[in-house]
Amino acid sequence: MSMKEYDSNEVDVIVAGIPIASGRGKGEFLKIAANTNAFTHVKGVDGQGSRARTHDDSALATITVMQTSDSNALLSALYTLDTNAPGGAGVGPFLVKDKQGTSIFAAAECWIEKIPEVTYAGEVGERQWPIRIDSLKPFVGGN
Repeated sequence: MSMKEYDSNEVDVIVAGIPIASGRGKGEFLKIAANTNAFTHVKGVDGQGSRARTHDDSALATITVMQTSDSNALLSALYTLDTNAPGGAGVGPFLVKDKQGTSIFAAAECWIEKIPEVTYAGEVGERQWPIRIDSLKPFVGGN
């Protein structure tokens, strides 16, 4: 049995062509959550269960970066482009890949849902960018 190793610097995060490589948050820097369950479940009065496929494979990714990260300016520019130009100018592919493991999350279309909440304090804080993903193709592998 070989020793397994995880290195957060080996997790590629790319939003609409923008790599989020430096200035990541000090703890959790990425969270990906499905919007709905893959199936709904209903029980009839006689106890028979049935399920229905929702076909909703959308998700929300939250990327956390330090307030000093250059990624803030890049994501702000993408958001500004998207909100000021017609036709989904800020929509692009989404990719997360763990280069030391087998997990991969991909989508053809994602966009910044809203600007992050901004606070200032006596210490460096974080910014959380919500990224809406239209049709996520996930594979939760090792690592």
